[in-house]
Amino acid sequence: MDNERTPFEDVAIIGCGDIGTRVGRLWREKGLSVRGFARSDTSLSRIVTAGLEPLQLDLDRSPLALPSLDKSLLYTFFPPPAQGDLDRRMQNLLATLGDNQPARIVQISTTGVYGDRQGGWVHEDDTPQPQTARARRRLHGESLLRDWGRQHDVPVMVLRVGGIYGLHRLPLERIRQGTPVLQPSLSPKTNRIHEDDLARICVAAGLHGQADHIYNVSDGEDSDMTGYFYQLADHFQLPRPPAVDWPEAERVMSKGMLSYLKESRRLDNRKMLRELRVTLIHPSLKAWLANH
Repeated sequence: MDNERTPFEDVAIIGCGDIGTRVGRLWREKGLSVRGFARSDTSLSRIVTAGLEPLQLDLDRSPLALPSLDKSLLYTFFPPPAQGDLDRRMQNLLATLGDNQPARIVQISTTGVYGDRQGGWVHEDDTPQPQTARARRRLHGESLLRDWGRQHDVPVMVLRVGGIYGLHRLPLERIRQGTPVLQPSLSPKTNRIHEDDLARICVAAGLHGQADHIYNVSDGEDSDMTGYFYQLADHFQLPRPPAVDWPEAERVMSKGMLSYLKESRRLDNRKMLRELRVTLIHPSLKAWLANH
C-alpha cells in the first residue's frame, strides 16, 4: 500500500462503470482486492476486463443481496433514478446495509445541487439550491448517506463533481455536425475535471477525506461552455460551431441542454487540493490538449 496504513482491508464499488473501473485499477495497483457491483452484463464484462471481481446488483429491487462490506472502503457511484425528487436507490442501499457497515464511504454527487449562481464562485458550505429534479435527487441521496454515516459513526465523504472529460468523452461529433452554441457573452461558467484526475481524487478521498466533508471536484479553471467547444474545435481543426442568442437556442436546442445552459457557477476547489492532498495531472483543458 505504498507504506500507507488504511482503516479498510478491501474496496467495493457500487455503480462500477468507467470511473469505477479506473478507481478499481488504481487500488489494485496498491495491492487491495476490489469488488465491482453493476446491473448490466456489459458493465460486468468491463469489470472483469479491468481485473476486478464482478458482482451483479440491481438497486431498484429491495431487499438487496449484499455480501459483507465490513472493513471495506465503499464507493457509491450509481446514479439516482431517472424520475422524481427522491433517490430511492440510496434508500434501498441504506435499508439493506443495517449492521453491514463499511469502514468508510465515498460518494460521487454533482455540482448541480448548487443550482444557478450566475457565474459566482461556489464553496462547499454554500447552501444547495437545486433547480432540476435530477439535482434534487442527487441532493436527497447525499443527505440520506450523510445522515446514515453520522448515525452509524461511519465516515462519509461526498465529491461534488463538475463535467468529466477525456479523449472518448469529447463532443467532437456535435462540433462536426455544427450544432449551435450560445454566443460567448451569454455562455455560462462551467467546471470540468479529467477522468484520470477524478479517479485519483476518488482514491485520495478514500485515504485522506474527512468524515462528513463535502469536496468540490474540478480543475479550478475559469472557463465557459462556448469557450470549451471553441477550444476543442480549434485544436482538432474543426469549424467552430455557430453561436446563437437565447431565443434561437430555445428553438433549436434540446430541453436537457437548455437546462444545463441556464446554470452558471465556478467551483472553488481549494478544499479538495488541500485536504485530499491532490496534485492534478491535468490542471486545465489547454494543458491536456497540449499532449493530444
